Amino acid sequence: MWIDTHCHLDASEFDADRDEVARAAHDAGVSRVVIPSVGRGNFETVRELAQRVPGAVYALGIHPLYTPRAVDADLDRLRMEIEASLADPRFVGIGEIGLDYFVPGLDDARQQFFYNEQLKLAREFDLPVICHVRKSQDQVLKGLRRQAVSRGIAHAFNGSFQQAQAFIDQGMHLGFGGNVTFERALQIRRLAEQLPLEAIVLETDAPDIPPAWRYKARNTPDQIPRIGAVLAELRGIDENALALGTMANARAALPRLALSSA
Repeated sequence: MWIDTHCHLDASEFDADRDEVARAAHDAGVSRVVIPSVGRGNFETVRELAQRVPGAVYALGIHPLYTPRAVDADLDRLRMEIEASLADPRFVGIGEIGLDYFVPGLDDARQQFFYNEQLKLAREFDLPVICHVRKSQDQVLKGLRRQAVSRGIAHAFNGSFQQAQAFIDQGMHLGFGGNVTFERALQIRRLAEQLPLEAIVLETDAPDIPPAWRYKARNTPDQIPRIGAVLAELRGIDENALALGTMANARAALPRLALSSA
């Protein structure tokens, strides 16, 4: 069995066949799919989807790419939603939050404000975080240290070995997905091969970051086993050992996964 620790199953790309996509993932052996929110507009959507889809769980947060349209009051709403979700076994943490220095035109101060305020919520409620770290590893890590947040996932990790070790030292796990299947992605593949297995979780980021065999096509959570097979081959270990290890890592990163049944 496998866990997809990052899948935007609520995205419009799945509107035509969402149930079929979820069923295919379950049939492929993906026992858990983590659906992070991206802003106030889909807090309720991801919660309702997680309640309806077998094996699905959700996180609540404001994505850095959505900060231009976010208002300060959204943080109050997020707090209310977190408080209301603490008794929900399908609620696993705060995310997707973080910083993005790849997309031009984003207000850095605004990103930093929403990121830091959400880290404060994570600390207050003792919840793990799912962090967006695109071109922002050092700054995201600085926020984690400043707010003493020491559990969660650095999503779609693509930093250096030194940055990877710094996240691990902070208590974070590192998410790897479709990028690791591209032979030209030498740095990501070296990281996935050489980092401690205990630090790695699997993810799709579906519908984005498709694996090599779906280049420029829609990604789906049923691809996790095949992505895992590539990672197992890179590391020279059995696929079952990789599945068991990354499942245990996901539960360590997101302890509330243990509260929900498939």
